[in-house]
Amino acid sequence: MATGFREWPWPLQAVFYVALAGVLILAGLYVPGLPLQSVRANLEASQEQLKPLQIEVANLRVYKQQRAELQSDMDALQKQLATLQTIVPEEKQTDQFILMIQQAAMSSGVTVRTLKADAIATKPYYFEMPFEIEADGPYYAVLDFFSRLGRLSRIINVGDLKLQAVGANSRNSKFRMAPGTTVTGSFTITTFFTKSADNAPAVTPASARTRR
Repeated sequence: MATGFREWPWPLQAVFYVALAGVLILAGLYVPGLPLQSVRANLEASQEQLKPLQIEVANLRVYKQQRAELQSDMDALQKQLATLQTIVPEEKQTDQFILMIQQAAMSSGVTVRTLKADAIATKPYYFEMPFEIEADGPYYAVLDFFSRLGRLSRIINVGDLKLQAVGANSRNSKFRMAPGTTVTGSFTITTFFTKSADNAPAVTPASARTRR
């Protein structure tokens, strides 16, 4: 004897409703022409379009990180360049360099008698600018003077050093020496720059002579 659906036990009704819902969902997903199938197709197409965009974004993130690293490296190189331009400037800056030498001498208690510029020497990537100097003062003051030269912002080489003690003949010296002076001598100070001011560097006999 057939029975109506409403007379089924409620567990069977529940199973029926679940099965019916599953059939409707599957039909909507896979039966062509239904709205749900169209939505599913559009979703799959959008996901396919999203994949290359996600790959491109990942690549751009790598470039962004590399850009930050490159910017950091450039900043560090800029600081190094600024330091190098201080110790080896592009221009000769002769007046500033002579002033640095004079200030180092005065701070040490050394008297610079003569300071004469020699011919500029051309090297492959830089220029050498030498100066012949005569100076005198107490022995330890002269040592302090050379120590101060080594701490100046520009690179300086000292060569052709000739020192001698000041003896009884100091009275016959062409300079009036300060009390406590024990050594006198001559030497060459060479500094450097990178940019040529003219095509033919010549001897610049600009000498600074001080009598005391």
